[in-house]
Amino acid sequence: MELCNLGDKPPLNEIPKKMHAFVVRQDRFGEPKDAWQREVIDTPKIGPLDVLVYVMATGINYNNVWAALGRPVDVIADRQKKGEPEDFHAGGSDCSGIVWAVGSKVTNVKPGDEVVVHSGWGEPNDPWGLAGKDPMLAESTRIWGYQTNYGSYCQFARAQSHQCQPKPNHLTWEAAASYLLCASTAYRMLMGWSPNTVEKGDYILVWGAAGGLGSLALQIAAAAGGKPVAVISEEEKRQFCLDHGAVGVINRNDFDHWGPMPDVNSKEWGLWFKGARDFGKAFWEAAGAKESPRIVFEHPGEATLPTSNFLCATGGMVVICAGTTGYNVTLDLRFHWMRQKRFQGSHLSNDEQAAAVNQMVVDGKVDPCLSETYSFDEIGHAHQLMMKNRHPYGNMAALVNATETGQGVG
Repeated sequence: MELCNLGDKPPLNEIPKKMHAFVVRQDRFGEPKDAWQREVIDTPKIGPLDVLVYVMATGINYNNVWAALGRPVDVIADRQKKGEPEDFHAGGSDCSGIVWAVGSKVTNVKPGDEVVVHSGWGEPNDPWGLAGKDPMLAESTRIWGYQTNYGSYCQFARAQSHQCQPKPNHLTWEAAASYLLCASTAYRMLMGWSPNTVEKGDYILVWGAAGGLGSLALQIAAAAGGKPVAVISEEEKRQFCLDHGAVGVINRNDFDHWGPMPDVNSKEWGLWFKGARDFGKAFWEAAGAKESPRIVFEHPGEATLPTSNFLCATGGMVVICAGTTGYNVTLDLRFHWMRQKRFQGSHLSNDEQAAAVNQMVVDGKVDPCLSETYSFDEIGHAHQLMMKNRHPYGNMAALVNATETGQGVG
């Protein structure tokens, strides 16, 4: 078969020579609505430990906003330096679908299995992983569908077999496609850095709590017995956070001390410090107790990190997975070393962590928080909305081979 149309299912194990995909090329780096375009490309070959997934729906994640912009990394040039020949990026780091073909050494899944795919990809022969160490700390680790090619914006996605997890039967294709990257990232942040993991009664501060990552962090923390306090920037999202596990909510727009911390010897530092203390009082009020957060769930970075570090409890942890407001960090180290706080970077998750959080979804303890579903041809539009922060809450998805919403349940 040369090419199948979207929604057409060839016989299992039959692989068309070409497929439809949304791709970025270097000569159109820029606004996602223009950078992402639908093309017909060759269907990728799979290796011994790979699977080819017939993609039913895909999640939309911020990493492929970066891919469209070509910054902070040109992912095409980066892969070409490693010897990969393609001059395009076929992205997508979340999906639900059907295993269509498997490599010769694959034993954990078989053609016909319905799966979701997590985005932790690594070189199979990396000595770090072969030694039984956390593969997410190996130098070869990459984000599938961002640092690797042929992700979930393709009719047929190429992944490593260990990335596959069972699709929750009660979810539609689009809901199942939307959560695993954010959920596994949030799970590792909250449960992966012993001894600073969520325990019963712990207060947790969650930034961006109505977004895809934050909404899942609220639920994971609550399911573990924690008491998450949500930070929002739009008042209409307050109830959404309360409905998804938050014990209280703070509107960051009630404060104006955001940004890099002023020099501690300047007059401006006093004003900043008052703002940080007032935010701390707001946390106590939202929590209903005069307690500091044991874990601060961070991703804005530059604008909020000084306050996060100040507020974090003695012996607690600020854990961060991004820098959506900027990458430069300022901290008052007196509050850091004297109170023995931990500042931990975190990235994606390993197989065990992805399996654990996927089971929480299977068990109904965590909802994907799907807010919008788009058509295949709206993938660029969806990224544009995400870049402008114009999507309403939670996570977004787009149909690929699924022909309409609501399919895949049962």
